[in-house]
Amino acid sequence: MMLLARILIVSALASALSVAQAAGLTIEITKGSQTAVPIAVVPFGQQGSIGNVKLSDVVDSDLGGSGFFKTLPEEDMLTKPTAPDRVNFKDWQVLGQDYMVIGQVVGNGGNYNIEFHLFNVHNGQLLMGYRFTAGANELRRAGHHISDLIYEKLTGRKGSFNTRIAYVTSSPRANGKQYMLQVADADGFNPRTIAESPEPIMAPAWSPDGSKIAYVSFHTKRSEIFIQTLATGQRESVSSYHGINGAPAFSPDGGRLAITLSKDGSPDVYVLNLANRGLTRLTNGMSIDTEPSWSPDGNNIVFTSDQGGKPQLYVVSSSGGKANRITFHGDYNARGRFSADGRSLAMVTGNGGDYRIAVMDMASKTVNVLTSGRLDESPSFSPNGTMVLYAANRGGKSTLSMASTDGAMQQKLAFESGEVREPAWAP
Repeated sequence: MMLLARILIVSALASALSVAQAAGLTIEITKGSQTAVPIAVVPFGQQGSIGNVKLSDVVDSDLGGSGFFKTLPEEDMLTKPTAPDRVNFKDWQVLGQDYMVIGQVVGNGGNYNIEFHLFNVHNGQLLMGYRFTAGANELRRAGHHISDLIYEKLTGRKGSFNTRIAYVTSSPRANGKQYMLQVADADGFNPRTIAESPEPIMAPAWSPDGSKIAYVSFHTKRSEIFIQTLATGQRESVSSYHGINGAPAFSPDGGRLAITLSKDGSPDVYVLNLANRGLTRLTNGMSIDTEPSWSPDGNNIVFTSDQGGKPQLYVVSSSGGKANRITFHGDYNARGRFSADGRSLAMVTGNGGDYRIAVMDMASKTVNVLTSGRLDESPSFSPNGTMVLYAANRGGKSTLSMASTDGAMQQKLAFESGEVREPAWAP
């Protein structure tokens, strides 16, 4: 929903079903990059009791969905070596591969000994060799760790595969719905319910260290902002003023929240000091000011405002002062979110009733529209700034989707049994 009510943070969440089983997830590449680097992830050799996780499949899916690599289908492989002395590089040169990954997994009681090698196919050079041990419940994370190592080695940028995302689901119940805040791996696997309520849960936001999530709950029939510690499940109410309590966003130092409050009239942006609960009001007017987000250095806050007649993005100092408009492309720009390096700003941009995800270069103010949906919302950068996670509505059903920041690669995280909203990528 991309109307003014959406900006007020009080619009009802669309009906969604619970993500109950990781097995119900499918990852669909909906758009591939023509310049992706060919890489073959050879099925790892497995010995002993390994379970149902294939590390090479995890690595293949991670790298293939990144936008930077094109992985080779297993059925096209001429051989499937698992040790360096078994590799015939001519086989892979014929297949047009630039790089290849081989590996082995050996079950050892409750642990697994994992080894992998990364090669340059053209000259046979070993680029990386790595051994480590993982527990029975850590195999998927081990696969993501391998993907991160390979990604960084070949691109020079840290990977974001071994990270987490948060999102909101809801499921039908006898007298309404059950809303759930869930946390999962970045690829949607291993979901865990963090909070649930028969009333809406909205706007999850991660703390800088990834240990806590702030969110909005309506469990008392009115909006209230909570902060919950993931390790213990302990939660604390930090804002329950009269009217709207919405859109929490942690400061880079974790000591403050930027929030939206309407306790003094129209919705305005405030900064809440978490140590002493002191409030600093940043905006003051008749307009609707909401959806704040901090710059990485903590000096500025971007927010959505209709003070110019239609929703646009403005920037104000986090200590207060005059707000300056920064978006002029289209008749609707909202939900601004900075990349970790502060060079880019993801947003929802609208024209003619279509709402799509775009990224603006902060230096040139050039806007690149990444998606082509009618109702795309809630953008969130990956920690390394190369991907944007968002919610997409296709045929009346909401799914999680990702797009590379150049728009070359797009993929959908689909759940057989449900829909999801309000995604947020952990730092």
